[in-house]
Amino acid sequence: MGVSRSAYYGYVRCVDNCSESQLHEEILEAVRNIAKSSNYSYGSRRIGKALNALGYPVGRWKARSLMREAGVQVKHRRKYKVTTNSDHKQPVFENKLNRQFDVAAPNQVYVGDITYIWTREGWLYLAVVIDLFSRKVVGWSMSSRMKARLVCDALRMAIWQRQPQAGLIVHSDSKNTCTRFQ
Repeated sequence: MGVSRSAYYGYVRCVDNCSESQLHEEILEAVRNIAKSSNYSYGSRRIGKALNALGYPVGRWKARSLMREAGVQVKHRRKYKVTTNSDHKQPVFENKLNRQFDVAAPNQVYVGDITYIWTREGWLYLAVVIDLFSRKVVGWSMSSRMKARLVCDALRMAIWQRQPQAGLIVHSDSKNTCTRFQ
């Protein structure tokens, strides 16, 4: 035939390796597709089970190494933390604002809210008081704990800076809590 023994076995080895590498690429593509369709929420156990269902027999650790090779990482969901307690025994005032957010003059209506921000040192809570006339922040406070003092400090800053007249309305979205300062 005119082919040496080493050339023949080299050819056979190449055919086996080429089909293996082609299969490996198919599996990697399947891993990418599974991860994308699961919105990157599947870990190595679920990816392994999905690959097995597709006819690629792999275990958990093989699925893990395939995920690493395919550049697939799981997106971890953040733990949900309840920040509003609407079932409280505190007095709830009548909604004087009644969704009328157009104010004629400054220092008549303040609105407030709380949000949380991720920093390198962990979560920080931010309480903000805004003058509804100018839409400017007139008071704010930050803390690592969401306590009443956080809101009181923001309101105290707003009153100290602006020194509003009697009759100021302070509105928050917590069960239509609204206070009139005398």
